[in-house]
Amino acid sequence: MNTEIKGVHIEIDDKIRTYIDKKMRRLSFAKDYLIDLLFHFSHDKSLYRLEANINFRWGQAIHVGVDGFDIFEGIDKLFDKMKLKISKEKKRIQEHKAHEREE
Repeated sequence: MNTEIKGVHIEIDDKIRTYIDKKMRRLSFAKDYLIDLLFHFSHDKSLYRLEANINFRWGQAIHVGVDGFDIFEGIDKLFDKMKLKISKEKKRIQEHKAHEREE
């Protein structure tokens, strides 16, 4: 799985990268389903905008975004949303495959 982190008006330092790497463990259940995780962090005045594009191996792409005043709380919220979206997509695909086998 490829992971890319970009920052606009914010420097993505080692502390942020380490925190993201630590949070990536929460998505280990879906590592075989993901091709790319593209993170885009921006900072405007006192608000952080954290976004992620998730690309699945079957061509589906999902965009997730959160706003927050603290970057680390925002990363936590972003990973909560990502985990939920990935779980739903994984379940949808598994149900689809099970339905195909029944026919």
